[in-house]
Amino acid sequence: MLLQVLLTTLLACVAQVWAITVSTTSASYVIDAQSENAFVVTISRSTCDITSLRYRGIEYQYSGQFSHIGSGLGSGTAVSYSTSPSGNTVIVRCGQTGNGFNLAHYMVLRHAEPTIYMGTQTNAEPSIGELRYIFRLTGLFSSYPFGDASNTVGSTSAVEGSDVYIVNGQTRSKFYSSERFIDDRVYCSTDSGATVHACFVRPNHQATEKSSGGPFFRDINTNPNGAYTSLTYYMNSGHVQTEAFRQGFHGPYVFTMTRSGIPSAGSFDLSWFDSLGLQGYVPISGNRGYVSGTASGVSTAFPIVVHWFNSGFQFWTYASSNGAFGSPPMPAGTYTMNLYQDELLAATASVSVTAGRTTSQNIAATNPIITQTRTKIFQLGDYDGQPTGFRNAANQLRMHPSDTRMASWTPGTVPSNQPGTWPMAIFKNVNNGQKISFSLSSALARATTLRIATTLSFAGGRPQASVNGFTCPAPSAPPKIDSRGVTRVAYRGNGEVYTCTVPAGTLVAGANTVTINVISGSDGATFLSPNVVFDAIELFY
Repeated sequence: MLLQVLLTTLLACVAQVWAITVSTTSASYVIDAQSENAFVVTISRSTCDITSLRYRGIEYQYSGQFSHIGSGLGSGTAVSYSTSPSGNTVIVRCGQTGNGFNLAHYMVLRHAEPTIYMGTQTNAEPSIGELRYIFRLTGLFSSYPFGDASNTVGSTSAVEGSDVYIVNGQTRSKFYSSERFIDDRVYCSTDSGATVHACFVRPNHQATEKSSGGPFFRDINTNPNGAYTSLTYYMNSGHVQTEAFRQGFHGPYVFTMTRSGIPSAGSFDLSWFDSLGLQGYVPISGNRGYVSGTASGVSTAFPIVVHWFNSGFQFWTYASSNGAFGSPPMPAGTYTMNLYQDELLAATASVSVTAGRTTSQNIAATNPIITQTRTKIFQLGDYDGQPTGFRNAANQLRMHPSDTRMASWTPGTVPSNQPGTWPMAIFKNVNNGQKISFSLSSALARATTLRIATTLSFAGGRPQASVNGFTCPAPSAPPKIDSRGVTRVAYRGNGEVYTCTVPAGTLVAGANTVTINVISGSDGATFLSPNVVFDAIELFY
């Protein structure tokens, strides 16, 4: 009998050791995932802050400031936990309807996994005007995939505001860690030997379906900044935002730690999330439908992107080289459906999605930039919705325009067949009046059209051109995006396209010149003066 009791006790102890556990104190929940690599998370019962993050026995949570939504949900947060019927999943719920928040944040941990699955249900936008989760980590001062571009450790001076700095003669900023949402699947903070990685992962469409800004939006990811590294997951922000914020269940998005390299986003199966019953979460099974079809009329020299959105959700996918596409699973409803030639808007349509069904919907380019038959006198740059190929465009995503690694913003008169010499942006108080030269064998006795396709405007900047002695009418100011742009590596805004009819007889035999100035009723110093970013410049008839 005694032997049986001892055996039962021993088995109970073993079961406890090899199952995820929650230890409760007056201040915290301590969750031990019982993973092979010892993953233990401590969560405050009053604020929902992560106050300790231990992996393989090492503490990675910065003690001076904890990890949380925004800058912290604050006191009075209702923090509770539950377990799944099997006992292998722990769900922590943090509810806050004060301190500028109206949301429920979930952290889900599973047995044997060094991972926190997160979801954030918002009923209103936080009063701080953005929605993010930020980890503050110690010992992980390198970044993947963009290295030191966002590392501000050892900064000697500020270049702009409190977010662009000089480090070892280079400009650095947290903004220089960004990537387009459509491509931003995994990013990490790691140690100098890349032996431990702490990563945010977007396993599928759900991670961004409640965010705002579309497939090409980008935001801050990593920032080693001295005492700790910020590893941040932005759900929305006002950083060059072009649409209204969405509310509802953001996620799941995933934080994971590993000592076996960069995790694969595709390795995370989230189908089990459907069974958790989390507030606001829209399950995949039985609640969503699909759209499939073929995109046509765009150049196969560029990526083909299809984008669906309405006030509640946003989704996207790359089409194959033959234009075939299939959507992610989308909740029932009517969606605007956009087609892009890389980032250039090629067509817009509408499609209705029914739960449990696949809707067939083709889409073909209608943008005259793509479809119009014309004779080109010159074209500087490709129509791809980006400044790709222009001077400094290759550096702009990872450094400030003032960085010494940038080429001169005033290259002089640029031949119309040298896009790499043309600056990607004109700043009113830096390089206004840039010139393009071209030659004609004979005068052109007909009207022509000058088209200037831009990707982003700052401070009301818009281009006004002159061709030889003719000056185009001044365009009206574009809609204002209330955010710094190119200095914080943004290049995508509303994508204004400006056209000007050049009268017959303006173009002459021999040398001709196009001059472009940025005009605005606003002003600013150097690179914060009104500016525009270019997509392409074309003269045609």
